[in-house]
Amino acid sequence: MNFEQQIGALFVSEEQIPEEFRLEPIHQREYLSGGELIPWNGPVSEVYSPVYISTPEGLQRKLIGTYPIGTEKEANEALEAALAAYDNGRGEWPTMSVSDRIKCLQRFVQKMGEQRTLVVKLIMWEIGKSYADSAKEFDRTVEYINATIEELKDIDRQSSKFEMREGVVAQIRRSPLGVVLCMGPFNYPLNETFTTLIPAIIMGNTLLFKPPKHGTLVHYPLLKAFQESFPKGVVNTVYGRGANVTPGLMASGKINVLAFIGSSKVANDLKKRHPKINRLRAVLSLDAKNAAVVTRNADLALSVSEIITGTLSYNGQRCTALKIVFVERAIADQFLAQLSTAVAKLTIGLPWTKGVNITPVAEPNKPDYLKEVIADAQANGARVVNENGGATAQSFVFPAVVYPVNKDMKLYREEQFGPVIPVVPYDDVEEVIEYLIDSPHGQQVSIFSNDAKEVAGLIDPLVNQVSRVNINSQSQRGPDFFPFTGRKDSAEGTLSVHDALRSFSIRSLVATKMTDTNKKLINDIVRNHESNFLSTDYIL
Repeated sequence: MNFEQQIGALFVSEEQIPEEFRLEPIHQREYLSGGELIPWNGPVSEVYSPVYISTPEGLQRKLIGTYPIGTEKEANEALEAALAAYDNGRGEWPTMSVSDRIKCLQRFVQKMGEQRTLVVKLIMWEIGKSYADSAKEFDRTVEYINATIEELKDIDRQSSKFEMREGVVAQIRRSPLGVVLCMGPFNYPLNETFTTLIPAIIMGNTLLFKPPKHGTLVHYPLLKAFQESFPKGVVNTVYGRGANVTPGLMASGKINVLAFIGSSKVANDLKKRHPKINRLRAVLSLDAKNAAVVTRNADLALSVSEIITGTLSYNGQRCTALKIVFVERAIADQFLAQLSTAVAKLTIGLPWTKGVNITPVAEPNKPDYLKEVIADAQANGARVVNENGGATAQSFVFPAVVYPVNKDMKLYREEQFGPVIPVVPYDDVEEVIEYLIDSPHGQQVSIFSNDAKEVAGLIDPLVNQVSRVNINSQSQRGPDFFPFTGRKDSAEGTLSVHDALRSFSIRSLVATKMTDTNKKLINDIVRNHESNFLSTDYIL
């Protein structure tokens, strides 16, 4: 039995799946719009897991459920529901006090927690993520929501005071922007979606939420929690083919904020459809081709350890993954030997396999694409360095270390988003700097060196090319309190617990001249709690 047959044999029959990880198909026949879970009797999309099941007829992808294929009609109805709930800023939600909005979100977190087991299982089955990483995604999302609540409390405390300048007294707070269209990615269908969805809601906006193509069912168990936690029309779901339902929403001109995580091509197309782009705020996390730079002064054992995690965590299906590695030619052979040894030690298996590192890739066409870019590299002078690199069986792809990669290859330019590690030799570090200058991407870079002068010489030019420079560590999003953004085609706007709240709101102020009449007026409003905006209430 060859290696591809061996990894193909990892797929098991239904009876061999551990009881706690089995999943009965979930057939979603409702969607949330205008505060109601509306029945759906139209066409549906079948959801097949990247996990294959061994059957007497051979390996077959497991059907895990179905969900509605909505049309422009339902999308427009959801938009009207969001507009009605916002009511030009006069609705219950945008005018609600911050403390009451927080109570609604806390209620949602509690109800969300009740669905943990099912949501974690759906992440595993729908996108092939390991049980450990699926559980971590859920728990990290809950932590993010709680951190957002605490951060908003802190922002509101600072805003509860009045400022006096040049005879004018004012209170400055953050107010909502309007209707938000939120579209998250498949690789972190819960966490990354909620890093825009949650701050958008809590700041008083109303929401249209379109789940990702892969990872749609993940959100189904939470629809009732949304319905029961927020006023009607605050959260509305949009289902259907993105090309069919989103262009019309943008062309309506009624979307105030586009929160999108995906490709820059799609983001640009959506933005262009808005009739008044100057009125549209975009919060975007887009393409990335994060580079690692390994110099002769690096600790190779540490570098390999960080690069293995950075390139292959969740099969490299992360925007923050390291997707190209530059290594100084003098140490290239040594580095490649250690990297190949580390790859060989990785465990390939099904999402519930204990200690698994490599699981089935989520996108059905990904194995063929990865074969294509590896073949293109080989045709242009590269080779697969590690044993069994690129071996494929259905949705399993064993990681491939490809060397030497050059600018004639697709792997040099394209974001592979999978378990392939392109390694580029360099003689002068200026070659690396030029690559990053010319790259359309500008998210992160990782520098591996223990020479202070060398590291400093790279930091200064690279902080003006990417948004985060990591020293002797992989690229990553967290901690969530740090800014997460990018230059060039990699992002628009900044996300962090604090920055996201700012991204989905605008500073507004109430001001008046400090006359005795105006002082009495302001005091009366505050003392009698006549306004939710103009208030000195202090949230504990």
